[in-house]
Amino acid sequence: MKTILIIEDEKSIAELERDYLEIDGFKVEIALTGREGLEMALNLEVDLVLLDLMLPGIDGYQICKSIRSKKDIPILMVTAKKEDYEKIRGLGIGADDYIVKPFSPSELVARVKAHLSRYDRLIGKDTQSDTIMIRGLRIDQASRRVYVNNHEVNFTAKEFDLLTFFTLHPNHVFSKDQLFERLWGYDSLGDISTVTVHIRKIREKIETDPSNPQYIETVWGAGYRFKGE
Repeated sequence: MKTILIIEDEKSIAELERDYLEIDGFKVEIALTGREGLEMALNLEVDLVLLDLMLPGIDGYQICKSIRSKKDIPILMVTAKKEDYEKIRGLGIGADDYIVKPFSPSELVARVKAHLSRYDRLIGKDTQSDTIMIRGLRIDQASRRVYVNNHEVNFTAKEFDLLTFFTLHPNHVFSKDQLFERLWGYDSLGDISTVTVHIRKIREKIETDPSNPQYIETVWGAGYRFKGE
């Protein structure tokens, strides 16, 4: 699983970026200050950095230079500055791309995937090996396919996203509100009852006995939990 480090002092933006990246199967770390972000970038095993330029303490340019001097990983700068010279400066000190706020979350995810894919090709890594396997359940994130005991089961896009989200957060209880916010977004059509419907459909596809689920458990009064190993 790829790990993305978000260095962003606006918590709401950082959490929005995190939510969309997690839905697509990434592990995400957040740093809300430049100093914390630089320390995490240098000391943690991260695959890509989303770096805001305007940060308290150490700005994004300094952080980019410091990371680039130690690590060869993709760095995507995220900023409200639109001037060309700012972009040229950022790219000149080692950034791989430049995303201007406000941006589409789906565009952000697409850019992240593109740069990770390009980086993996450059270093000769196989990008098609992101497979989750849990007790007879196999999820191929690259091809978006689900197998139960080696038999492929058809999933809708949202069912796949929901199941993958659960498997990436085993043993964690999520309320219906939290699941709806993270996977549908409060601005989307529908309501939280759609979460119940999707979980029922997923259980029918992966459980031997949907009335006695072994994967997605109901935690009465709290929500749902995916039972890990």
